[in-house]
Amino acid sequence: MKVTVVVGGVGGARFLQGVRAFLGDDGDVTAVVNVGDDVWMHGLRITPDLDTCMYTLGDGIDTDRGWGRRNETWSVKEELAAYGAQPDWFGLGDRDIATHLIRTRMLRTGYPLSAVVEALCDRWSPGVRLIPVTDDRSETHVVITDPEDGTDKAVHFQEWWVRHRAAVTTHSFAYVGADKATPAEGVLEAIETADVVILAPSNPVVSIGAVLAVPGIRSALRTTSAKVVGLSPVIDGKPLRGMADECLSVIGVETTAEAIGRHYGARSAAGILDAWLIHETDTADVPGVDVRAVPLLMTEPSVTAKMVEAALDAAGVL
Repeated sequence: MKVTVVVGGVGGARFLQGVRAFLGDDGDVTAVVNVGDDVWMHGLRITPDLDTCMYTLGDGIDTDRGWGRRNETWSVKEELAAYGAQPDWFGLGDRDIATHLIRTRMLRTGYPLSAVVEALCDRWSPGVRLIPVTDDRSETHVVITDPEDGTDKAVHFQEWWVRHRAAVTTHSFAYVGADKATPAEGVLEAIETADVVILAPSNPVVSIGAVLAVPGIRSALRTTSAKVVGLSPVIDGKPLRGMADECLSVIGVETTAEAIGRHYGARSAAGILDAWLIHETDTADVPGVDVRAVPLLMTEPSVTAKMVEAALDAAGVL
């Protein structure tokens, strides 16, 4: 079975564990991964969502934090701080830096990001094909009111998320470069030839939304012969992880399964969903979409596999 999953963040990476657990060796799984979080730091190109997926599936993730390497050390971060190097609010672990060094060297040599990811995955053997949604620059920036001088300005998503913890007056999101980006090789094919496409329970604005901002992705989701099934990233009006509620409030969408489902919309009415899975304690009415209530707590891969089974059932491919 060919399954394509649109993912971003820690939740997306953990959902992929469930996909792999359910399908086993019978699955042909491609993950189209958000790159809106990608950023240059200290001369290195950082790709947080791709790395989180790779480390999680390759059994190298720090499971307590949900990101970064297990058994990480921070000597380089301490040395950078001693030099007064900025930004001092974004830490790079010693083990993690090796990945960034290899990636940056390959990018500067001329390899596209998708080829770099493929090379890095040779080490980690994730069991899932990871593809960045685009090889081009497509970064999420956030327009905020600077808490220091009161002026409005745009900052990179990482500064808003990591430095400010979203606790600043926020006006809008912008996907910088997305309008000129093109899908990476294999992305459109993965959507068009899939037996089912799943939108992971990732942040609807800065993960799934950033993927949809790349021209060609939304239209591919609308025209694929596969059913498109989404999973709600909130339960009882609260995100399970991250700050989806902060992001949703900025774009005027309530933090409910129903509101997010309506935000994505039905394929029969210019949207992208055929089916929408919500948690068993939630309710939702999304016109034109098959809404099903199932357990959505990702406590471990075997439990997440049940969510995957429900998604495949909703798509009619079981």
